[in-house]
Amino acid sequence: MEVTKLSIQDKLPLTCTRSGTCCHDKNVLINPWETVCLANEKKITPREFRDLYCDFGGIRLKFKGKPDSNGKQACDLYTDNFGCSVHLGRPLACRLFPLGRQIQNEEVNYIFEGKIFPCINGCPSVVDLPLVKVEEYLKQQKTIHFEAAQDAYLDIMQDIADIAFMLLLDTQLAESGETNTLKQWRILGNDEPEILAKKIGNEWLDYLTLPEIVDNWEDPIAFTQAHTNILHSKAQVKIDCLQTNLELHEASVLMMGIALFLAIGIGANKKELVELWIETAKNNGAKE
Repeated sequence: MEVTKLSIQDKLPLTCTRSGTCCHDKNVLINPWETVCLANEKKITPREFRDLYCDFGGIRLKFKGKPDSNGKQACDLYTDNFGCSVHLGRPLACRLFPLGRQIQNEEVNYIFEGKIFPCINGCPSVVDLPLVKVEEYLKQQKTIHFEAAQDAYLDIMQDIADIAFMLLLDTQLAESGETNTLKQWRILGNDEPEILAKKIGNEWLDYLTLPEIVDNWEDPIAFTQAHTNILHSKAQVKIDCLQTNLELHEASVLMMGIALFLAIGIGANKKELVELWIETAKNNGAKE
């Protein structure tokens, strides 16, 4: 898909018509901190929110609500003739829409798909409303904490992948000439999210999507640091019990599955990621 890159000074028809078009037939991915924010707005527990309003094991909002006049189903959190029922806790994807956010070489770019601004097709009346600079729009949407959380989960994803690398490269596993681990990594990269969630298993799925963090949950940096500590602690317990090559293999595949599952939730391309990681592992002595 061709994308158009923007500068923060670009002016666009970003003033919302509040027609609800963007709340229908979308793919809204969420990270664990956003799950907590959304659950708080619904005044329910994160587990209740995940089980009621998410699919893909807790990383995507359900869109099974009342269809619009074009037959496109609404987000389950959308209330007809009212709007978003969790507006204050809405995730980054909703705050940015119709913009996207792309990180290349540690540089953040704001983008939209195609050459024609999406709102012009979805809500033609936007052309009659005031233009807004991208910079102003981001401030209006209060994206700063949500962008910080997204970036922090990108780091967590890499941390978990690094554990998978360690289990393969820093043990006797790669030295043994074993070839199945990288094959399984590649399969994970091609798995549908539902299959990947099943492979991770309910215990690790809960560690990943429902961390038991009560203090400072409103601070995304404190929250994600606490989540990192939980995941590292759980991984260390598992690593300490490993003895055989088969156990090392299974643990490496599990950690890679967790990293790729998190990658989906933050909008990363898991197929491209796993191919990059496989090449990196092969360059460091692993075999396929």
